[in-house]
Amino acid sequence: MRRYLLFLLIVIAFGLSGCTLAPKYTRPAAPVPADWPKGTVYQETRTATGDRTALKLKWQEFFTDEKLQKIITMALKNNRDLRLAVLNVERARALYGIQRAELFPAVNAAGSMNRQRVPADLSSTGKAMTMEQYGVNLGISSWEIDFFGRIRSLKDRALEEYLATEQAGRSAQILLVSAVANAYLALAADRENLKLAESTLETQQTTYKLIQKRYDVGLASELDLRRAQSQVDIARGDAARYTQLAAQDENALNLLVGSPAPGEFLPAELGSGDPLREISSGTPSEVLLHRPDILAAEHRLKAANANIGAARAAFFPRITLTTAFGTASAELSGLFKAGSDTWSFAPQIVLPIFDARTWSAYDATKIDREIAVAQYEKAIQTAFREVADALAVRGTVDQQLSAQQSLVNAVAETYRLSNARYMKGTDSYLGVLDAQRSLNASRQGLIVLRLVRLTNLVALYKAVGGGE
Repeated sequence: MRRYLLFLLIVIAFGLSGCTLAPKYTRPAAPVPADWPKGTVYQETRTATGDRTALKLKWQEFFTDEKLQKIITMALKNNRDLRLAVLNVERARALYGIQRAELFPAVNAAGSMNRQRVPADLSSTGKAMTMEQYGVNLGISSWEIDFFGRIRSLKDRALEEYLATEQAGRSAQILLVSAVANAYLALAADRENLKLAESTLETQQTTYKLIQKRYDVGLASELDLRRAQSQVDIARGDAARYTQLAAQDENALNLLVGSPAPGEFLPAELGSGDPLREISSGTPSEVLLHRPDILAAEHRLKAANANIGAARAAFFPRITLTTAFGTASAELSGLFKAGSDTWSFAPQIVLPIFDARTWSAYDATKIDREIAVAQYEKAIQTAFREVADALAVRGTVDQQLSAQQSLVNAVAETYRLSNARYMKGTDSYLGVLDAQRSLNASRQGLIVLRLVRLTNLVALYKAVGGGE
């Protein structure tokens, strides 16, 4: 019995340390340039020495606005999409545990009782009799000894799929943080646009009343009065539209947060300050090595590579072992008496001779690996393009802002001069009307550009992999 147990332990140890037939994994070369694009549009993307990349920044360090930090914290706790991502990670980890357990034998204890009546013509004594048998066994049921690494390859595949799901969870968190920030900034911009619309409406109403008085005394024409009235109506429409947009922005933010956001955490306007920190884009190699979606794609590639090992192992013999030892007796009281021990040892080997499905399955695993390579390379190219796009905006948006601010100042002065000339009676109201329209449009354009600058910083933070 001791020799048998020793042999069984040796077989188990050899089976657990078996080889694998999976091909050696080699990371594909990145199908993108070694540096970010260069040129006039990117000349302003350089940052001061010592700037930290987004990979080294936690989101609390990047988003410096305290209200926004509280909103993001609520979203990380309550968002249902992120909760699903976390649950998917836990599920993948459990599935990996199941597959890994296949390497080890399942040991079961079983007790049995069998009572049978044998008729006289079948009995060896010629008389009817009742037979009883009791038994207790401890054994291994149909354990596959992994000599050729089939189960080990499947375990490796499950591990890589779990790691890919884990990276997908990280990617979901970064995506949620950036989506909340964008929704917060959009709400701030539309509330500022609403304030501008309300201020414009108040100005237009004042102008209309003034022209109404001038019309009443014959100093203004009815055409000027109707033009002034049209501007009041346009301003009223703008105020209603931005009221609607602000409400919809708040609804979108509440959906991302997972619960209604407290009013004290919501922004009043976009403001002139920066609620975000300036960051460096780093180098392509940093992005390619640390961005979660690229890491997930690489893990899926490794899983496909491991699956080839399992498919190759299917061409080799499969050895299974069923064994048990215990005690048996015709009486319950005799189960544990001397001489009642029993044992069984039943190894089985299955040698595949011909199965066309095995060859097709092997071909399918090789194709799956090529698909995973293409997906991995596409993920890298997509990441490179997203960072390059963000850098292109970053390199030009400050110039656009400067030009737009200058335009606002010039149009504001034009409006002041046109209004003064109209009040003196040296110019028509049409000049004032054009200046008003231009001023309102240029102010709205300035808000849009400020929003673009901030959302582009968020896009860059997300594109380079973002901190956690």
